[in-house]
Amino acid sequence: MSFSVAVSGATGYAGGEALRLAAGHPELDVRTVTANSNAGSLLGEHQPHLRRYANMQLQGTTAGNLAGHDVIFLALPHGASGAIAAELEATSPGSLIVDLGADHRLVDAASWAKFYGQGLPKSHHPGSWAYGLPELVLPAGKQRETLAGATRLAVPGCNVTAVTVAVAPLLAAGAIDPADLVAVLANGPSGAGKSAKTHLLASEILGSASPYGVGGVHRHQPEIEQNLNWSIGADPASGPIRLSFTPTLVPMARGILATISAKITAGTDPVALRAALTDAYADEAFVSVLPDGQWPSTAWTLGANSALIQLAVDERAGRVVVTSAIDNLVKGTAGQAIQAVNIALGIPETTGLSTQGVAP
Repeated sequence: MSFSVAVSGATGYAGGEALRLAAGHPELDVRTVTANSNAGSLLGEHQPHLRRYANMQLQGTTAGNLAGHDVIFLALPHGASGAIAAELEATSPGSLIVDLGADHRLVDAASWAKFYGQGLPKSHHPGSWAYGLPELVLPAGKQRETLAGATRLAVPGCNVTAVTVAVAPLLAAGAIDPADLVAVLANGPSGAGKSAKTHLLASEILGSASPYGVGGVHRHQPEIEQNLNWSIGADPASGPIRLSFTPTLVPMARGILATISAKITAGTDPVALRAALTDAYADEAFVSVLPDGQWPSTAWTLGANSALIQLAVDERAGRVVVTSAIDNLVKGTAGQAIQAVNIALGIPETTGLSTQGVAP
């Protein structure tokens, strides 16, 4: 069976990655690509690596151009998806709509208003959709169980994915203190999108590393806490999770290496920490705990829908250190979107997705 597909924001990194993966998916048929300022030109002028779709003409990003497709990917800037999604509710109610931005990720309206609302009141919150992180560990199973048959999908943030898969099983097992989590991430600049920004120029980032969003102000902060609160059955906005989260920009085009430290709860056997991770992901195709002593590298996940995890116990500090690596544009964005789409449509979850990285 073939499903018709429209991709908005097709000239950006997230939209381009969705198209790259769709090109290898046997059941996704891309029929429409849209952009705003680039409408009227050919996709190949902006995404020359996408040879299969190079001669497709970009249309304007309107509900009218997107409506009527079986699957609609909204790869738009934060704040843009909510409005067009509201129009599509009326013009294309039967479509599976997938938001790769942040408009529909947060269930708490106050958190949305604070981190994404740009001064708007929480009453303007676009609402929350089925959360597209299948491997998210919950008290009664996995998030995957809520995605089958869904018609609206919110794709998690890339930093959020890297942190969540690393520590949610430990929290669910009661092995670490939910009020004492510290995460430091190394991030490639593609996570910031394709728009020209001075601080992302090669002359600014080559040979350098710099933190950003320091002190609890990064937009992914409430989403990570939401997920981790979910993992222990707590309120997503007011639960006990307390996380110090610091992303760092490093000179690699794509990839995230997340290092999370947490206080081990009293009486926890260090062996149980590794068991909590391996048990949680034993049957997962895309999340793997590496053999003891082998630490993740972002290079191993390049182009793959994989999350690689390792941990060590710092006995002197009474803490566990967990490291995860993902490709921010694949498992962190477009690959995860297609994974969730597969589940929603009843297609085998691994269809069109690879765990094989590109190295060197």
